[in-house]
Amino acid sequence: MIGLGILLVLLGRLPFLGKLPGDILVKRDNWTFYFPVATSVVLSVVLSLILTVVWWWWSRRT
Repeated sequence: MIGLGILLVLLGRLPFLGKLPGDILVKRDNWTFYFPVATSVVLSVVLSLILTVVWWWWSRRT
């Protein structure tokens, strides 16, 4: 849990994360709607690749 918290703090400092071309941002007078579609897809692909490599490495070890 501590590692996840540190990771979330560090990811918030990346300049491109959350501002990709596919992210939806709607600003009106008194409300803002933000849905990070492209950021979600990129994070999903990266995490899937990392977990696949870890699983592959772990299965070869045993």
